[in-house]
Amino acid sequence: MHEIIVNLHMHTRYSDGSGLHKDIAAAAFKAGVDAVIVTDHNILVQGFEGYYKDRNKKVLMLIGEEVHDQGRDPQKNHLLVFGANRELATFAENPQNLINQVREAGGICFLAHPDDPEAKAFNETDISWEDWSVQNYTGIELWNALSELKTVVPTKLHGAFYAFFPAFVAHQPIPNTLATWDELLATGNKVVAIGGSDAHALHMHMGPLHRVIFPYEFHFRSVNTHALLSGPLTGDVTSDRSLIYKAFAAGHCFVGYDMPAPTKGFRFSAQGKERTAVMGDEISAKNGVTLQIKLPSAAEIVLLKDGLPLKKWKNQQSSTHITAEPGVYRVEVYRRYLGKRRGWIYSNPIYVR
Repeated sequence: MHEIIVNLHMHTRYSDGSGLHKDIAAAAFKAGVDAVIVTDHNILVQGFEGYYKDRNKKVLMLIGEEVHDQGRDPQKNHLLVFGANRELATFAENPQNLINQVREAGGICFLAHPDDPEAKAFNETDISWEDWSVQNYTGIELWNALSELKTVVPTKLHGAFYAFFPAFVAHQPIPNTLATWDELLATGNKVVAIGGSDAHALHMHMGPLHRVIFPYEFHFRSVNTHALLSGPLTGDVTSDRSLIYKAFAAGHCFVGYDMPAPTKGFRFSAQGKERTAVMGDEISAKNGVTLQIKLPSAAEIVLLKDGLPLKKWKNQQSSTHITAEPGVYRVEVYRRYLGKRRGWIYSNPIYVR
Protein backbone atom coordinates (compact mmCIF):
# COMPACT_ATOMS: atom_id res chain seq x y z
CA MET A 1 0.00 0.00 0.00
CA HIS A 2 1.08 3.58 -0.60
CA GLU A 3 1.33 5.85 2.45
CA ILE A 4 0.66 9.58 2.33
CA ILE A 5 0.52 12.20 5.09
CA VAL A 6 -2.73 14.17 5.29
CA ASN A 7 -3.41 17.13 7.55
CA LEU A 8 -7.12 17.73 7.88
CA HIS A 9 -9.61 19.99 9.62
CA MET A 10 -8.48 23.58 9.16
CA HIS A 11 -10.00 27.00 8.61
CA THR A 12 -9.40 30.07 6.46
CA ARG A 13 -10.80 33.60 6.37
CA TYR A 14 -13.92 32.13 4.79
CA SER A 15 -14.90 31.18 8.36
CA ASP A 16 -12.86 31.79 11.51
CA GLY A 17 -9.26 31.20 10.38
CA SER A 18 -6.75 33.96 9.71
CA GLY A 19 -5.13 32.74 6.50
CA LEU A 20 -5.86 32.17 2.83
CA HIS A 21 -5.76 28.92 0.89
CA LYS A 22 -2.42 29.96 -0.59
CA ASP A 23 -1.05 30.36 2.95
CA ILE A 24 -2.12 26.82 3.75
CA ALA A 25 -0.44 25.52 0.61
CA ALA A 26 2.78 27.37 1.44
CA ALA A 27 2.78 25.91 4.97
CA ALA A 28 2.12 22.43 3.59
CA PHE A 29 5.15 22.70 1.30
CA LYS A 30 7.38 23.60 4.24
CA ALA A 31 6.01 20.86 6.49
CA GLY A 32 6.23 18.17 3.81
CA VAL A 33 2.67 16.83 3.99
CA ASP A 34 1.16 15.29 0.86
CA ALA A 35 -2.40 16.57 1.16
CA VAL A 36 -4.52 18.96 3.22
CA ILE A 37 -8.28 19.06 3.69
CA VAL A 38 -9.71 22.53 4.37
CA THR A 39 -13.00 22.50 6.30
CA ASP A 40 -14.42 25.96 6.81
CA HIS A 41 -17.50 26.29 8.98
CA ASN A 42 -20.83 25.89 7.19
CA ILE A 43 -19.55 26.82 3.75
CA LEU A 44 -18.27 24.60 0.97
CA VAL A 45 -15.75 26.96 -0.58
CA GLN A 46 -15.39 26.48 -4.33
CA GLY A 47 -12.43 27.07 -6.61
CA PHE A 48 -9.46 26.03 -4.45
CA GLU A 49 -9.38 22.25 -4.75
CA GLY A 50 -6.43 20.90 -6.71
CA TYR A 51 -2.68 20.46 -6.79
CA TYR A 52 -0.47 23.36 -5.71
CA LYS A 53 3.14 23.33 -6.88
CA ASP A 54 6.35 25.01 -5.71
CA ARG A 55 9.47 24.10 -7.66
CA ASN A 56 9.79 20.33 -7.27
CA LYS A 57 7.16 20.11 -4.51
CA LYS A 58 3.43 19.64 -4.80
CA VAL A 59 0.55 19.26 -2.38
CA LEU A 60 -3.05 18.23 -2.99
CA MET A 61 -5.61 20.55 -1.42
CA LEU A 62 -9.07 19.09 -0.92
CA ILE A 63 -12.10 21.05 0.24
CA GLY A 64 -14.54 19.72 2.79
CA GLU A 65 -16.74 21.40 5.37
CA GLU A 66 -17.30 21.52 9.12
CA VAL A 67 -21.04 21.68 9.63
CA HIS A 68 -22.90 22.62 12.80
CA ASP A 69 -26.15 24.28 13.77
CA GLN A 70 -25.36 27.99 14.00
CA GLY A 71 -28.71 28.67 15.65
CA ARG A 72 -27.84 26.54 18.65
CA ASP A 73 -26.09 28.01 21.69
CA PRO A 74 -23.62 26.56 22.52
CA GLN A 75 -22.90 25.14 19.09
CA LYS A 76 -22.54 21.41 19.72
CA ASN A 77 -22.41 18.50 17.25
CA HIS A 78 -19.82 19.61 14.71
CA LEU A 79 -19.49 17.23 11.75
CA LEU A 80 -16.54 17.01 9.35
CA VAL A 81 -17.81 16.31 5.84
CA PHE A 82 -15.55 15.11 3.03
CA GLY A 83 -16.38 14.35 -0.59
CA ALA A 84 -20.06 15.29 -0.58
CA ASN A 85 -19.67 17.87 -3.40
CA ARG A 86 -22.65 19.91 -2.24
CA GLU A 87 -23.54 22.37 0.49
CA LEU A 88 -25.05 20.58 3.48
CA ALA A 89 -25.16 23.25 6.18
CA THR A 90 -28.92 23.63 5.71
CA PHE A 91 -29.35 20.20 7.32
CA ALA A 92 -27.29 21.02 10.44
CA GLU A 93 -30.24 21.30 12.84
CA ASN A 94 -30.76 17.52 12.87
CA PRO A 95 -27.44 15.63 13.14
CA GLN A 96 -28.87 12.29 11.98
CA ASN A 97 -30.51 13.85 8.94
CA LEU A 98 -27.24 15.65 8.20
CA ILE A 99 -25.34 12.35 8.30
CA ASN A 100 -27.97 10.77 6.06
CA GLN A 101 -27.63 13.60 3.56
CA VAL A 102 -23.84 13.18 3.52
CA ARG A 103 -24.25 9.50 2.66
CA GLU A 104 -26.82 10.26 -0.05
CA ALA A 105 -24.37 12.77 -1.56
CA GLY A 106 -21.64 10.10 -1.69
CA GLY A 107 -19.55 11.65 1.06
CA ILE A 108 -18.02 10.46 4.31
CA CYS A 109 -18.24 12.16 7.69
CA PHE A 110 -16.59 12.21 11.10
CA LEU A 111 -17.79 13.50 14.46
CA ALA A 112 -15.51 16.47 15.07
CA HIS A 113 -13.75 16.99 18.44
CA PRO A 114 -16.06 14.66 20.42
CA ASP A 115 -14.66 16.20 23.62
CA ASP A 116 -14.02 19.93 23.32
CA PRO A 117 -14.13 21.42 26.83
CA GLU A 118 -14.61 25.02 27.82
CA ALA A 119 -11.64 27.28 28.45
CA LYS A 120 -12.99 29.91 30.83
CA ALA A 121 -9.84 32.03 30.80
CA PHE A 122 -10.40 32.68 27.09
CA ASN A 123 -14.22 32.70 27.08
CA GLU A 124 -14.28 29.49 25.04
CA THR A 125 -17.40 27.36 25.55
CA ASP A 126 -17.71 23.57 25.53
CA ILE A 127 -18.54 22.49 21.97
CA SER A 128 -18.29 18.72 22.39
CA TRP A 129 -20.35 16.26 20.38
CA GLU A 130 -23.60 15.61 22.26
CA ASP A 131 -26.01 13.55 20.14
CA TRP A 132 -24.75 9.97 20.60
CA SER A 133 -27.92 8.48 19.17
CA VAL A 134 -26.67 9.06 15.62
CA GLN A 135 -25.72 6.20 13.32
CA ASN A 136 -24.04 5.56 9.97
CA TYR A 137 -21.25 8.12 10.30
CA THR A 138 -17.79 7.05 9.11
CA GLY A 139 -15.88 7.69 12.31
CA ILE A 140 -14.64 10.20 14.86
CA GLU A 141 -11.86 12.75 15.16
CA LEU A 142 -9.88 10.91 17.81
CA TRP A 143 -7.20 13.57 18.32
CA ASN A 144 -7.96 17.24 17.79
CA ALA A 145 -4.91 19.40 18.48
CA LEU A 146 -6.83 22.58 19.26
CA SER A 147 -9.28 20.83 21.59
CA GLU A 148 -6.31 19.48 23.54
CA LEU A 149 -4.98 23.02 23.95
CA LYS A 150 -8.19 23.95 25.78
CA THR A 151 -7.42 21.27 28.40
CA VAL A 152 -4.10 22.85 29.44
CA VAL A 153 -4.90 26.58 29.70
CA PRO A 154 -6.71 27.18 33.03
CA THR A 155 -5.29 30.72 33.09
CA LYS A 156 -4.17 33.32 30.57
CA LEU A 157 -0.63 32.85 31.84
CA HIS A 158 -0.77 29.22 30.72
CA GLY A 159 -2.09 30.41 27.38
CA ALA A 160 0.83 32.81 26.98
CA PHE A 161 3.32 30.02 27.75
CA TYR A 162 1.85 27.65 25.17
CA ALA A 163 1.58 30.46 22.64
CA PHE A 164 5.36 30.76 22.67
CA PHE A 165 6.11 27.08 23.28
CA PRO A 166 3.34 25.17 21.47
CA ALA A 167 5.31 21.92 21.23
CA PHE A 168 4.62 21.35 24.94
CA VAL A 169 0.84 21.07 24.40
CA ALA A 170 0.39 17.65 22.78
CA HIS A 171 0.27 14.62 25.07
CA GLN A 172 -2.32 12.27 23.58
CA PRO A 173 -5.97 12.26 22.51
CA ILE A 174 -8.30 13.39 25.28
CA PRO A 175 -8.72 10.24 27.43
CA ASN A 176 -12.52 10.40 27.40
CA THR A 177 -12.46 10.44 23.59
CA LEU A 178 -10.34 7.29 23.57
CA ALA A 179 -12.76 5.63 25.99
CA THR A 180 -15.74 6.69 23.89
CA TRP A 181 -14.14 5.26 20.77
CA ASP A 182 -13.63 1.90 22.47
CA GLU A 183 -17.26 1.94 23.62
CA LEU A 184 -18.42 2.60 20.07
CA LEU A 185 -16.21 -0.19 18.72
CA ALA A 186 -17.67 -2.55 21.33
CA THR A 187 -21.09 -2.24 19.67
CA GLY A 188 -19.76 -4.26 16.74
CA ASN A 189 -19.70 -1.35 14.31
CA LYS A 190 -16.63 -0.11 12.48
CA VAL A 191 -15.70 3.40 13.62
CA VAL A 192 -12.74 4.97 11.85
CA ALA A 193 -10.40 7.21 13.84
CA ILE A 194 -8.70 10.23 12.27
CA GLY A 195 -6.53 13.00 13.70
CA GLY A 196 -7.20 16.66 12.97
CA SER A 197 -5.23 19.81 13.57
CA ASP A 198 -8.20 22.22 13.69
CA ALA A 199 -5.75 24.84 12.45
CA HIS A 200 -6.95 28.44 12.56
CA ALA A 201 -3.63 30.31 12.84
CA LEU A 202 -5.33 32.44 15.48
CA HIS A 203 -3.91 35.81 16.50
CA MET A 204 -3.60 36.30 20.26
CA HIS A 205 -3.22 39.72 21.89
CA MET A 206 -2.36 40.19 25.57
CA GLY A 207 -1.38 43.80 26.19
CA PRO A 208 1.77 44.45 24.15
CA LEU A 209 2.15 40.75 23.33
CA HIS A 210 1.03 39.41 19.98
CA ARG A 211 1.41 35.85 18.80
CA VAL A 212 -0.10 33.56 16.18
CA ILE A 213 -1.41 30.53 18.07
CA PHE A 214 -0.46 27.33 16.28
CA PRO A 215 0.56 28.62 12.83
CA TYR A 216 -0.49 26.37 9.95
CA GLU A 217 3.04 25.06 9.44
CA PHE A 218 3.32 24.07 13.11
CA HIS A 219 0.05 22.17 12.91
CA PHE A 220 1.15 20.35 9.76
CA ARG A 221 4.23 19.04 11.57
CA SER A 222 2.25 17.65 14.51
CA VAL A 223 -1.03 15.65 14.49
CA ASN A 224 -1.62 14.10 11.06
CA THR A 225 -3.65 11.29 9.56
CA HIS A 226 -1.52 8.86 7.54
CA ALA A 227 -3.54 7.17 4.80
CA LEU A 228 -2.62 3.84 3.19
CA LEU A 229 -3.80 4.06 -0.41
CA SER A 230 -4.50 1.22 -2.81
CA GLY A 231 -2.25 2.91 -5.38
CA PRO A 232 0.11 5.88 -5.68
CA LEU A 233 -1.12 9.41 -6.20
CA THR A 234 -1.38 10.03 -9.93
CA GLY A 235 -1.50 13.81 -10.13
CA ASP A 236 -5.12 13.68 -11.29
CA VAL A 237 -7.23 15.48 -8.71
CA THR A 238 -10.41 13.44 -9.16
CA SER A 239 -8.61 10.11 -9.04
CA ASP A 240 -6.41 11.02 -6.08
CA ARG A 241 -9.30 12.49 -4.14
CA SER A 242 -11.12 9.19 -4.55
CA LEU A 243 -8.07 7.20 -3.39
CA ILE A 244 -7.78 9.23 -0.19
CA TYR A 245 -11.45 9.17 0.73
CA LYS A 246 -11.73 5.44 0.04
CA ALA A 247 -8.78 4.82 2.37
CA PHE A 248 -10.44 6.92 5.09
CA ALA A 249 -13.79 5.15 4.63
CA ALA A 250 -12.11 1.75 4.96
CA GLY A 251 -10.09 2.74 8.05
CA HIS A 252 -6.85 2.22 6.15
CA CYS A 253 -5.15 4.97 8.12
CA PHE A 254 -3.58 5.86 11.46
CA VAL A 255 -3.10 8.96 13.58
CA GLY A 256 0.52 10.06 13.92
CA TYR A 257 2.03 12.79 16.10
CA ASP A 258 4.92 13.61 13.78
CA MET A 259 6.71 16.25 15.85
CA PRO A 260 8.73 13.99 18.21
CA ALA A 261 9.80 11.79 15.27
CA PRO A 262 8.34 10.84 11.88
CA THR A 263 5.59 8.23 12.13
CA LYS A 264 5.67 7.41 8.44
CA GLY A 265 6.31 3.70 7.95
CA PHE A 266 4.15 2.45 10.83
CA ARG A 267 2.25 -0.71 9.97
CA PHE A 268 -0.26 -2.87 11.84
CA SER A 269 -1.37 -6.01 10.01
CA ALA A 270 -2.79 -9.47 10.62
CA GLN A 271 -1.84 -12.69 8.86
CA GLY A 272 -4.43 -15.45 8.80
CA LYS A 273 -4.55 -18.82 7.12
CA GLU A 274 -6.06 -17.48 3.93
CA ARG A 275 -5.48 -13.73 3.85
CA THR A 276 -3.71 -10.70 5.25
CA ALA A 277 -5.58 -7.79 6.83
CA VAL A 278 -4.50 -4.20 7.44
CA MET A 279 -5.96 -1.52 9.68
CA GLY A 280 -9.69 -1.23 9.12
CA ASP A 281 -10.09 -4.78 7.80
CA GLU A 282 -11.83 -7.85 9.18
CA ILE A 283 -10.16 -11.25 9.39
CA SER A 284 -11.33 -14.65 10.61
CA ALA A 285 -9.97 -15.98 13.91
CA LYS A 286 -10.21 -19.53 12.60
CA ASN A 287 -6.86 -21.37 12.77
CA GLY A 288 -5.25 -18.38 14.50
CA VAL A 289 -4.08 -14.93 13.46
CA THR A 290 -0.61 -13.38 13.74
CA LEU A 291 -0.74 -9.67 14.53
CA GLN A 292 2.33 -7.77 13.33
CA ILE A 293 3.42 -4.29 14.40
CA LYS A 294 6.25 -2.36 12.76
CA LEU A 295 7.51 1.10 13.73
CA PRO A 296 9.79 3.55 11.91
CA SER A 297 11.91 3.73 15.09
CA ALA A 298 11.95 2.05 18.50
CA ALA A 299 9.33 3.07 21.06
CA GLU A 300 6.86 1.70 23.61
CA ILE A 301 4.18 -0.42 21.94
CA VAL A 302 0.81 -1.24 23.50
CA LEU A 303 -1.51 -3.79 21.86
CA LEU A 304 -5.12 -3.42 22.99
CA LYS A 305 -8.01 -5.87 22.68
CA ASP A 306 -11.53 -4.54 23.09
CA GLY A 307 -10.16 -1.36 24.63
CA LEU A 308 -7.95 -3.03 27.24
CA PRO A 309 -4.15 -3.39 27.14
CA LEU A 310 -3.27 -6.94 26.12
CA LYS A 311 0.49 -6.76 25.75
CA LYS A 312 3.26 -4.16 26.02
CA TRP A 313 6.75 -3.97 24.56
CA LYS A 314 9.37 -1.44 25.70
CA ASN A 315 11.83 0.16 23.29
CA GLN A 316 10.92 -2.09 20.36
CA GLN A 317 10.71 -1.40 16.64
CA SER A 318 8.59 -4.47 15.81
CA SER A 319 6.50 -7.03 17.63
CA THR A 320 4.11 -9.92 16.98
CA HIS A 321 1.26 -11.56 18.83
CA ILE A 322 -0.59 -14.74 17.91
CA THR A 323 -4.26 -15.05 18.81
CA ALA A 324 -7.30 -17.17 18.10
CA GLU A 325 -9.58 -14.89 20.14
CA PRO A 326 -12.11 -12.71 18.32
CA GLY A 327 -11.98 -9.05 19.26
CA VAL A 328 -11.17 -5.51 18.21
CA TYR A 329 -7.38 -5.12 18.19
CA ARG A 330 -5.64 -1.77 17.96
CA VAL A 331 -2.22 -0.30 18.74
CA GLU A 332 -1.02 2.71 20.70
CA VAL A 333 2.63 3.76 20.62
CA TYR A 334 4.35 6.10 23.08
CA ARG A 335 7.71 7.83 23.26
CA ARG A 336 9.34 10.46 25.43
CA TYR A 337 9.46 13.99 24.11
CA LEU A 338 10.22 17.25 25.95
CA GLY A 339 10.53 15.34 29.22
CA LYS A 340 7.21 13.50 29.10
CA ARG A 341 5.73 10.24 27.82
CA ARG A 342 3.54 11.23 24.91
CA GLY A 343 1.25 9.46 22.49
CA TRP A 344 2.97 8.96 19.15
CA ILE A 345 0.84 6.62 17.04
CA TYR A 346 -2.79 5.44 17.25
CA SER A 347 -3.76 2.74 14.79
CA ASN A 348 -7.20 1.98 13.46
CA PRO A 349 -8.41 -1.47 14.55
CA ILE A 350 -8.17 -4.84 12.93
CA TYR A 351 -11.43 -6.67 13.54
CA VAL A 352 -10.83 -10.35 14.32
CA ARG A 353 -14.23 -11.98 13.92
